[in-house]
Amino acid sequence: MKTTKPKPTEISLHNKSRVLRISFEDGASFEMSYEFLRVHSPSAEVQGHGPGQGTLQLAKENVMITGVEPVGSYAIQPVFDDGHDTGIYSWETLYDLGKNRDRYWQEYLERLKAAGYQRQAPA
Repeated sequence: MKTTKPKPTEISLHNKSRVLRISFEDGASFEMSYEFLRVHSPSAEVQGHGPGQGTLQLAKENVMITGVEPVGSYAIQPVFDDGHDTGIYSWETLYDLGKNRDRYWQEYLERLKAAGYQRQAPA
């Protein structure tokens, strides 16, 4: 059975609320905070080079996206104001992050708590 890969129909950045909105051909639409995208970057810097090698991202509550570069016809590469610019977010990755946002966010908050990190209120 052939499965179709998700393709976005619209991507927009909302700097005041620090939210990326993305809509897909299948009607799905997601909002993801810049912080969420930054701490879940698919880059090796964040994810590591294999299972269990990821690095917990701290103090990203006020991170901004200063630009977004297209990567072929399959992904985007956001540029964050903390200097991080190596994460290539494929359409499949963005769809997965959006679809599972609540679960991934809760898991992230639990990891922060276990590490003894107290999140600051975003500015």
